[in-house]
Amino acid sequence: MSPVEAAHTVIETITQMAQEQRPLMVRVVPETGAEFWKHYPVKDARSASTKARWYYHVHAAGDRDPDEHGHFHLFLHRTQMAENAEIKVMPSQGEDAKAHVTHIIALSIATSGIPRAWFATNRFVTNEFLYSAEDMIAHLDLYSVDDTKEDDLVNRFVTAMVALYRDEIAELLRQRDAAQAKLVEEHGPDKAYEKASGMDVLASIPIDLDEKISALDLG
Repeated sequence: MSPVEAAHTVIETITQMAQEQRPLMVRVVPETGAEFWKHYPVKDARSASTKARWYYHVHAAGDRDPDEHGHFHLFLHRTQMAENAEIKVMPSQGEDAKAHVTHIIALSIATSGIPRAWFATNRFVTNEFLYSAEDMIAHLDLYSVDDTKEDDLVNRFVTAMVALYRDEIAELLRQRDAAQAKLVEEHGPDKAYEKASGMDVLASIPIDLDEKISALDLG
């Protein structure tokens, strides 16, 4: 999906959500509200064709920015990675890990239902199989979750956001690797990628959708 195609999809999906008066967050969490830290959906939204996935969750007050409702975590499945792509760090469970995924990026959503920021996390946050930024960047175009069993507008919105912000995500992944390299120097490889490092978010940028889309020639 090209950036222009992605922009059209983002505009279309957000507009339709607004017309239906059902913002993004009410499409992914119960009407009664989200339980803190719980995955929505419980077993993640998984593409039947690509095995890519997403889940949404909400942090407790005081552990999130005041204007954030919650955020998506977006993943590729290990089977989508090239055979020569090297795993840098594995979960402690190794091949017995519950989910064989690698985390691309997290997408923060404002209380208004509009995307507000991207952020890259340390390995332990999602217990991922960690690949280098360059390997992840080479596979970003494979991220598609259009056919999960969840809300169609949400699926298409998430897929399109990754395509629209591909360059920014690539830069965040490189910043993540640089931050992790510093943590290795400070804490050693055994702690750098784990909770013991004291670092969960390693890179972030705000999102201004109007500015992003206005910079494109939508034809």
